[in-house]
Amino acid sequence: MADASMGFGLGQAIILMGAGVIAVPLFRRLGLGSVLGYLAAGLAIGPFGLGLINDPQALLHIAELGVVMFLFIIGLEMRPRKLWNLRKQIFGLGAAQVLLCGALLTLLGMTAGLPPAVAAAGAMGFVLSSTAVIMQMLNEAGDAGTEDGQKAISILLLEDLAIVPLLALVAFWAAFHGAAGVEDAPPVWQSIGLALAALAALIAAGRWLLDPLFGLIARAGAREVLTAAALLIVLGSAVLLDAAGLSMAMGAFLAGVLLSESSYRHELEADVEPFRGILLGLFFISVGMSLDLSTVLREWQLVLGGVLAFMVVKAIGIYAVARLMGSAHSAASHRAALFAQGGEFAFVLYGAALAVGLFDARIAAIMSAIVILSMALTPLVLIVQNRMRRNAPVSLDGVDKAKDLTGRILCIGFGRFAQVASQALLARRFELSLIENDVEMIQAAGNFGFKVYYGDGTRLDVLHASGAGRAEAILVCVDKPDVADKIVELCRHEFPLAKLYVRAFDRGHSLRLIKAGVDYQIRETFESALAFSEAVLTDLGVDEDDAREAIEDVRERDAQRVELQLVGGITAGRSLMRGNMVTPEPEPFFPPQRAEGG
Repeated sequence: MADASMGFGLGQAIILMGAGVIAVPLFRRLGLGSVLGYLAAGLAIGPFGLGLINDPQALLHIAELGVVMFLFIIGLEMRPRKLWNLRKQIFGLGAAQVLLCGALLTLLGMTAGLPPAVAAAGAMGFVLSSTAVIMQMLNEAGDAGTEDGQKAISILLLEDLAIVPLLALVAFWAAFHGAAGVEDAPPVWQSIGLALAALAALIAAGRWLLDPLFGLIARAGAREVLTAAALLIVLGSAVLLDAAGLSMAMGAFLAGVLLSESSYRHELEADVEPFRGILLGLFFISVGMSLDLSTVLREWQLVLGGVLAFMVVKAIGIYAVARLMGSAHSAASHRAALFAQGGEFAFVLYGAALAVGLFDARIAAIMSAIVILSMALTPLVLIVQNRMRRNAPVSLDGVDKAKDLTGRILCIGFGRFAQVASQALLARRFELSLIENDVEMIQAAGNFGFKVYYGDGTRLDVLHASGAGRAEAILVCVDKPDVADKIVELCRHEFPLAKLYVRAFDRGHSLRLIKAGVDYQIRETFESALAFSEAVLTDLGVDEDDAREAIEDVRERDAQRVELQLVGGITAGRSLMRGNMVTPEPEPFFPPQRAEGG
């Protein structure tokens, strides 16, 4: 067992890395996500688990740098103009969510018997969602760059800003509550002035000093110094705003924004990324270690009831704000599930409340346990919510189901591929029946003059309703190979007279389609890649006829490979592929002897 008094050494580092290496792949394999894996690993090795590490708070202070670097990288993607365009979402959507959820949770705490000031502090701590958890979830789902992802980031930024007035309010609430120890707290105007001065200093340094500094270092040619300078900027900005009463995460984010238009942006991101990933994992592990199981067991009714009540009430508030701000039901419910937890800033707020006497040790422990459990439950809540969303009946408002269609050509799936493929057919006045099972795609296509019907091409009744029995040609343009295979099987069996043209995903899929007997298949990127290559050749000075001849040679070789692969498997025909590795010419071990007199 590692003793906390011995400090944080190599043994503890090995334990931490080992726990993460074991838990995270296991939880991801189970579909539970990496965040829950890290939290479980921390709980297992922490003081309330196996006791291998007994000082989670010391680790938490170090691991918070992971959140700091995460926000720096987000800032690098947020150009100042883009951030300015999000101002309404930050100060409108974000403020509305914080204020409404804070009011609802405060009323909930008062209903549970807490004094108003204590209930307000507990509520506002829980309102500040976990930046680390939410951003990790958005990144894993690939949603950070979407419209809903940008709204989520805007809300997180407002919550980061809210920590300053909330810390000042804790001192005010403590005085209102009659708690001792608040006489040394600085006046509110002084706190706000200090924060504004720090922001101004950081913005000025970013605008006039950072890019010249990195240019000087880059010209020196010392790569490791550039990495050190990147870390210095991130940590220095975080410490500056932390000392001014703002959050370290906000300082790092602003540093990223200020450097987002720098010519060294990509180098900075590459330098910081490895540290970010490791430290963010350590942050989640340390949060898991901080869960006081003795408090949970001793006050289990309050803790579990508080987790359930706080998450449900907060989710209701988030959903209401999202709907009022124009979000669809699915987007609003997803945001409610994503933001329903408390976050790392709650520990800061609760620590301040404990220091000024607003919280006693019992209330602080219970509230911290509620926040940690809510963070741990978030991945599970999202899994349940996503499954409910998939299983929920599709709303067909303004969309017609496929029924009694009579087109000469039936197109199944109307994404990017089918939209382009349809143009030449429509130009020659062919009547197309279009079906798609993505309602948003159908509505978007309607805006461009397409009448697309709702229908699942993997269902035989839908194919009949779509006119597959009368169609001369069926175009299968879906983007999932397994779905395309199922449609092909149905059409070949039920509609053998219709010609079958299929979009293939890759070479292996093409081979399966050929064996299934389709009339025509093409890999979705094959012809576009050839056109791309031909443009490169001609732009580099190759004669147009020679370029076309080279492209045709590629087509012929590819066709020969397909024939060989149908017989010998996917690895056959490799010799027909041109590679960029030089093939050495075999040389004899001994040079041949010249004949005498030769």
